[in-house]
Amino acid sequence: MPASHLNQIIAALPLQRGATEPLFRQLYAAIKAAILDGRMSPGMQLPPTRDFCLLLAVSRQTVLNAYALLTAEGYLDGTVGRGTFVSRDVPLSVPVAAPAGKVDAPGLLRPLSARGQGVVAAMRQVAFHRGPLRAFRVGMPRIDHFPFDVWNRLEARRWRRPDHQFGYSDPAGYLPLRELLCVYLKASRGVQCTPQQIVITSGSQQALFMLSTILLAPGDAAWMESPGYRGASGPLRAAGARVFPVPVDAQGLDVAYGVAHCPQAKLAYVTPSHQMPLGVSMSLPRRLALLAWAAHNKAWLVEDDYDSEYRYSGAPLASLQSLDRDGCVVYVGTLSKVMFPGLRLGYMVAPPALAEALVQAKAVMDRHTAIVPQMALADFIAEGHFGRHIRRTRDSNAERRDQLVRGLAHELDDQLACGPADSGLELCAYFRAGHDEETVSRAGLERGIELRPLGHYADPDAGAACATPPGLLLGFAAIAPAEMQHGLLELGRLLRGR
Repeated sequence: MPASHLNQIIAALPLQRGATEPLFRQLYAAIKAAILDGRMSPGMQLPPTRDFCLLLAVSRQTVLNAYALLTAEGYLDGTVGRGTFVSRDVPLSVPVAAPAGKVDAPGLLRPLSARGQGVVAAMRQVAFHRGPLRAFRVGMPRIDHFPFDVWNRLEARRWRRPDHQFGYSDPAGYLPLRELLCVYLKASRGVQCTPQQIVITSGSQQALFMLSTILLAPGDAAWMESPGYRGASGPLRAAGARVFPVPVDAQGLDVAYGVAHCPQAKLAYVTPSHQMPLGVSMSLPRRLALLAWAAHNKAWLVEDDYDSEYRYSGAPLASLQSLDRDGCVVYVGTLSKVMFPGLRLGYMVAPPALAEALVQAKAVMDRHTAIVPQMALADFIAEGHFGRHIRRTRDSNAERRDQLVRGLAHELDDQLACGPADSGLELCAYFRAGHDEETVSRAGLERGIELRPLGHYADPDAGAACATPPGLLLGFAAIAPAEMQHGLLELGRLLRGR
């Protein structure tokens, strides 16, 4: 697209000066709309922020904040030195026509290897966010609460003072960040570690793939919670593991079932503090039984502590890792839920005997995670912004959780029964009457609401022992009060056949 035409599109973006909504939010919404309706196409390069300011007569900070939100939600991709581009992953509202004369050529491309086919197939089961945010999207933190102005300042300060760290860095990650994470994890989760046990990853998904790859040989059995997080079973299957579904009840993973039916497993993946998706916490007897099994069988335990910061009644639960005396637990954490998903920063806390192997595996995979975001995060923590942000978002999430719980009790008590709601960014709700999850989910999309069936999290190979009552997983953290109320009313009409 010619630059002049793009400039015309930008100049025409609707902004209402003097409105109660901040200009950066208006600009964010206008750019997003232009991307979704195809006026700004995938791969298109946007002007530098200074040029953007001149076209719209707004401050550069307004543009930076809008760009940051759009990047966090996946609409834009930005690379320092190259510019900012519309993401190629954003689906167009209308299909793009193939170039004239172009036809498919079967057999032109060589097929994937068997391992490649397994990697690709493993993640087809994972549901990705599509389209604009709406009730009741799961797994999404409240992004508009994040202090992007502070983050921009911290990153800019680092860019102004480049040093030797801007070369190839330690595969384990930026040492000051690992030192700060050590202090934080010990205080908040009881994790016992040194900075040398921490490996910074490009999100927790990379950590799960690395662990599946280096801890398991093809054909090894691995316990997987069912229902459970499909983003974890994907890497296990991609590594060639034989995933064995283990049922979950009110006390968490049923360790006795796993021992009775698959005692030879080499690894178990668990979410003990806040089980995904049922929201239960693993009881102490189950935790001790799981640790005893792992120690006796020389198996690994992968503890995914994906949203432990958000517990609304009492202090966060101590980690499974804090009880480990045999060096069998690998603790996996993420910053996606507490910061913003587009940051793509996670970490592993490895037993001392495993730490160096994971560092080498990280070096093979991508050498090291981008250094400037790590530096900015270390500053963000050291200057107290991280703690304040967690407290602010915990309060905000609790308010929205309360609104959803009250709304379900008031609008849908005859239709849905709430599961545990004392932590996390979503809660499960079980049907009181006979409803088909998939039918309800599809009908919800037609009404403009996202409803994730609990059956989505069930392992397709699981038997009757892993059966879960039908219901829905409802996200609340990122949903504004008005949108949540709208979603509750629509869900009520849907379940009552109106």
